[in-house]
Amino acid sequence: MADWPITYAELEPYYTKAEQELGISGAPGPFDAWRSKPYPLPPLPIKSSGALMEKGARKLGWHAQPAPMAVISQPYRGRSACSHCGFCEFYGCEVKAKSSTLATVIPEAEKTGHCEIRPNSYVRKIETDKAGRVTGVIYFDDKKTETFQKAKAVVVCANGAETARLLLLSKSSSFPDGLANKSGLVGKYLMFNSGAAGGAVFEHELNEFKSVAVSRVLHDFYDVDPKRGFYGGGGIDFRLDANPIGFALGGLAPDSPRWGAEYKKLLRECFTRSVIALAHATSLPMERNTVTLDDVARDAWGLPALRITYKDHPDDLKISKFLLDRATELLEAAGARKKWAYPVGEQSFGFHLLGTCRMGNDPKTSVVNKYHQAHDAGNLFICDGSSFVTSGRGQPTCTIQALAYRAADNIIRMAKAGEIKSA
Repeated sequence: MADWPITYAELEPYYTKAEQELGISGAPGPFDAWRSKPYPLPPLPIKSSGALMEKGARKLGWHAQPAPMAVISQPYRGRSACSHCGFCEFYGCEVKAKSSTLATVIPEAEKTGHCEIRPNSYVRKIETDKAGRVTGVIYFDDKKTETFQKAKAVVVCANGAETARLLLLSKSSSFPDGLANKSGLVGKYLMFNSGAAGGAVFEHELNEFKSVAVSRVLHDFYDVDPKRGFYGGGGIDFRLDANPIGFALGGLAPDSPRWGAEYKKLLRECFTRSVIALAHATSLPMERNTVTLDDVARDAWGLPALRITYKDHPDDLKISKFLLDRATELLEAAGARKKWAYPVGEQSFGFHLLGTCRMGNDPKTSVVNKYHQAHDAGNLFICDGSSFVTSGRGQPTCTIQALAYRAADNIIRMAKAGEIKSA
């Protein structure tokens, strides 16, 4: 464990900036931290699963609140409001209601004339001079032609896995163990976020395949409670983020048939009546959890593939089991006709790859400083989930975006002051 070198008070204005610039729909709940401005847009309409969560939470004395979503509930900055098509996850948004960077800041950046997007390009190495300053990047373009792009500064935003891999690939005489890796910590302290899930079938049709994935979330167990006897906390939401084929392959109760007439009958009945209670929780930073270069496997360009080594901390499994028990209680209180819990086990993959170039004040125990500037290379910046010191207890996207806005302000300040020394 380590402390972040910045406080919530320092980051809060940038959370607000990210929410306002990108367009976030929501309303503060009873356990939220203070904020300087409300969400720019009201919550999206409540779904069947949200109404059921509210019913169960009231019965148990808990608190279901509107889930903040990066989907606009009303027209915003020239973009259309959500049409509730149900294809948010795994797909692009045809009406640009999804507040991804593809629909928000990237088009704005291109309009300035100072931003050029080079799609289907793949950086294989960040080059440095003998003094250890970054000179630019070597990349393969869309025709797989190798090109060198000179740069005064380089900002790496390839997230927890590929950022670490690129730095490890960028060896030189100045950095024999990988760029910005004099601490030996590049690729270490990988975090996934832990989690657990329970399922349920209800009496009436819910039609959860429509609209956004989640409309209500519960944070009664978000904070650490020493009485539990282990570290961690997290949230719970109700959802069914599965398309028909995905549901057919794994959405039914574990004791359901997997073939034949009864299987078909259950698919017809349960797809529109099912809910998953998803718990999202802490993942503790462990030095043994790493991104490294594989000794044997190679990618399509012949470069060493990344290797993930990961084992959950025992407390991660305990908080997941604790939240799973609360989730199944919530399903019961919501009136589930049938419910079940998926076993909590060791994670073999993660959706949120965090922590592999951690932020800190001491170059011996971190990779970047509080401004995302590499300790070992003053004109190299790393700004993505890899800079996280702890994992948080849910989706990290807004934190990554807030950190990016803060890093940008400081990069501009340092550039104007002549503090970024290029090669």
